[in-house]
Amino acid sequence: MPRRRNGGEAPARHTRLPSRRRLWFAAVKAVQITEFGGPEKLRLVDAETPVPGEGEVLVDVVRSGVNFADTHATRNDYLAEQSLPLIPGTEISGRTADGRRVVALLGSGGYAEKVAVPEALLIPLPDEVDDDRAAALLLQGLTAMAMVQRCARIEPGETLVVEAAAGGTGGMAVQLGKRAGAKVIGLASSEEKRALVEKLGADATVDSRSDDLGAEIREANEGERVDAVLHMSGGKAFDEELGVLAPLGRMVVFGIASREQREVSTAALLRGSKTVVGFWLLHLLARRELIAPMIGELLGIVAAGELEVPVGGVYPLSDAARAHEDLIARKTTGKLLLDPTSVTASSASASGAVT
Repeated sequence: MPRRRNGGEAPARHTRLPSRRRLWFAAVKAVQITEFGGPEKLRLVDAETPVPGEGEVLVDVVRSGVNFADTHATRNDYLAEQSLPLIPGTEISGRTADGRRVVALLGSGGYAEKVAVPEALLIPLPDEVDDDRAAALLLQGLTAMAMVQRCARIEPGETLVVEAAAGGTGGMAVQLGKRAGAKVIGLASSEEKRALVEKLGADATVDSRSDDLGAEIREANEGERVDAVLHMSGGKAFDEELGVLAPLGRMVVFGIASREQREVSTAALLRGSKTVVGFWLLHLLARRELIAPMIGELLGIVAAGELEVPVGGVYPLSDAARAHEDLIARKTTGKLLLDPTSVTASSASASGAVT
């Protein structure tokens, strides 16, 4: 029973519950899962408005980035173990209360209208970079740059193969590979996607679903083996691409989209003088002395119009499940984004299901 300030019990007639109106204004729209699974588990809910802690800032989210890793997180089969309930989303662009335009990488929580972010993690945006490109750039741009420059260590005149070259990460890797002086061969699953990859600067393209992928990659490289591969699919493609690496070649693994893992023979690596490198952006983010200049370089070349950031679609927040479905089905090109300011009427059902 409620008590008075002096410790006495208050009369029951003065007990008041918060009104529905007060609860409504304390809530924000967010996409959440309460059990692990596929896109069908995503639900549009009224979540509590985040309360910034010490050193944190509340950001009004303008765009949330959608990444293939998000589809792993909702199934809890990614590298980092997830906990429930979970609001997915690791990158946002938005506004602070004092009007600053910012972008940030998060652990989770990006699929929402508002998110509390440590001030130290907020990155100011130049006027030349809009909200869409900002949300599309950071995670995938940093991944592409780190793989080309640090992991594959591309040198002028080398040949670079890029998987999923029509996607967000792949599209930027194609461009960054060309900036590094490489001959770039892009892999993509349709004629439309391969045309986009060529528009982004690839010297040649190959159907990623070919039954003889290794032979087609070598044909695209005038019969020669290649110097580096950026690999994210797993399965048979891994075997084919490792087989076409030249001596001193490097394969950078940044995903297992097929969920088919492979084991590597150390003897085969030794015989071929080949390198297989795993890359997870989380480890780079822990090295601020490395990440800060990379972020500055990325924003600079985008602002100068020297790096195209392909945006494949902007979905209402309430259509997050459809965005995941389209991404998994390889129906998309470029980066997918969510718009937390938009909720479709068909999706805002009484049950809260995102349809």
